[in-house]
Amino acid sequence: MQAADAAGGRAGEQHEAATWRDVVAAYVGLTKPRVIELLLLTTVPVMFFAARGVPDLLTVVATVVGGTFSAGSASVFNCVYDRDIDEQMRRTRRRALPRHIVSPRAALVFGAVLAVASTAVLWGFVNGLSAALSLGANAFYVFVYTMVLKRRTTQNIVWGGLAGCFPALIGWTAVTGSLAWTPVVLFLVVFFWTPPHTWALALRYREDYAGVDVPMLPVVAPAAEVGRQVVLYTWATVATSLLLWPVAGTGLLYPVVAVVLGAVFLVEAHKMWGRARRSDELSEIQPMRLFHLSNLYLSLLFVAVAVDPLLFIG
Repeated sequence: MQAADAAGGRAGEQHEAATWRDVVAAYVGLTKPRVIELLLLTTVPVMFFAARGVPDLLTVVATVVGGTFSAGSASVFNCVYDRDIDEQMRRTRRRALPRHIVSPRAALVFGAVLAVASTAVLWGFVNGLSAALSLGANAFYVFVYTMVLKRRTTQNIVWGGLAGCFPALIGWTAVTGSLAWTPVVLFLVVFFWTPPHTWALALRYREDYAGVDVPMLPVVAPAAEVGRQVVLYTWATVATSLLLWPVAGTGLLYPVVAVVLGAVFLVEAHKMWGRARRSDELSEIQPMRLFHLSNLYLSLLFVAVAVDPLLFIG
């Protein structure tokens, strides 16, 4: 109890020393804006594709606002639960909770407010199905990935990554009010893309994860095995991306872009695997090359999803 009081005192002292700009930046940081950007990137293009053109502007704005609140809420809850390990990892020790700029209780309230606001916006201005999918993704990320999978299995990011696939479904249902095979294909693209993307980053920070006993694949398996798994999932990603052409009846723009991007993604994945088989040193493996390329791959692929119906070169 005395230790807790002392910790609370330190938190209060550091909070008082922080400026209002620091506090605002800390709350924004809790929502992990870069993750939100990526999730919105897989939401809005699907809305264009579902509308086969430019969707209703109010629907887009409401979906973006509701999706931002939902993803931000999930990230806040994740930061609260993981604050013990975040304080020990180089990549995360500068977050708001490890620095005691925001208290865990205040963060929980903030996360709950965002969750309620997200559901209200999506339910009131979009539709009930989109609101339910968003709330379900939020709950899955917090209760299944963060609280159950992350610290217990090497498959944490494979199944936990399902939460990050839901924006494709939400973007589609926001426009159509129903589900179909097209958003399911895009859901699977993100599902297969997540392990190579995340394992590349985890390979870079494997010592951090090992230090806090989080069994990410690069912690428990040799780099060569990680590279092999990355290659398998990258092939699955590219193959699934090409399914959109026959399933959704796209124009020629999308499959051409998917083939070119897929080839580049595969080449880099194979190169990383080759480097990992020759050496276990991070300076030799260069996993961040694949990490950054994977971001570019998904971004440009979904841009093609949005642009294709506007051009429809078929």
